[in-house]
Amino acid sequence: NSEDVRCKCICPPYKDHSGHIYNKNVSQKDCDCLHVVEPMPVPGPDVEAYCLRCECKYEERSSVTIKVNYVILLA
Repeated sequence: NSEDVRCKCICPPYKDHSGHIYNKNVSQKDCDCLHVVEPMPVPGPDVEAYCLRCECKYEERSSVTIKVNYVILLA
């Protein structure tokens, strides 16, 4: 499932831009600021400095396992 994987980037405030959390379904190798942060909130010269401040993590989950656990808890 494409919903079972995502890249989450947490970007702190930078200059006059507030902090923001970005999520996107991308492969693990593309889990970085340049592939996830859209639209880029800073102009070209500031992109590298902005991205260096962002923390990106690749996350996987099993929605089938989650659904089974809910059924067991509700039974």
